[in-house]
Amino acid sequence: MKYYTYVLESSKNQDIYIGSTDNIIKRVKLHNQGKVKSTKAYRPWVLLEYREFNSRSEAVSYERFLKTGQQK
Repeated sequence: MKYYTYVLESSKNQDIYIGSTDNIIKRVKLHNQGKVKSTKAYRPWVLLEYREFNSRSEAVSYERFLKTGQQK
């Protein structure tokens, strides 16, 4: 099974959201349907990029790396 770390941008206010999932298409749909509490108010979301991993732990680790700002 593949896992993904993804970056979304709000079309409403240009906020960035970073997350991880095992189904990228379904997850982006959930964000845009307002079914994710933390992103509901900032719809619609555009998928900017994603990265594929072989394990959930790798995807979550990369998500945390992006969220810490160490990538700058």
